[in-house]
Amino acid sequence: MNTLRNNVQLVGHLGKDVEFKALDSGKALAKFSLATNDYFKNAENEKIQETQWHNIVAWGKTAELMNSLLSKGSEVMVRGKLVTRSYEDKEGQKKYFTEVTANEFICFDKKSEPF
Repeated sequence: MNTLRNNVQLVGHLGKDVEFKALDSGKALAKFSLATNDYFKNAENEKIQETQWHNIVAWGKTAELMNSLLSKGSEVMVRGKLVTRSYEDKEGQKKYFTEVTANEFICFDKKSEPF
């Protein structure tokens, strides 16, 4: 039941190639931006596309698989949880950002099938 409390699922396209790092601790880390699009019609009945960008982070085997299967433009479904972190900028002000920590994904690109 706890997995229902903080659960997010997104389908979109990678905005850039996966940024992959093998950390000194032995853990693998993957990061990328994901674009999701919504479409609606405005008052003049014109079709409008609205794009949202999401920061995606993955660890371990999931990160390794993302690095080997995904690239800029890949269509993917990502499932994970929202995590908000903070840091201090150069002026000492606290800044916050939210990202999706992915624990599973499905790549819809034909080049990665079968998976």
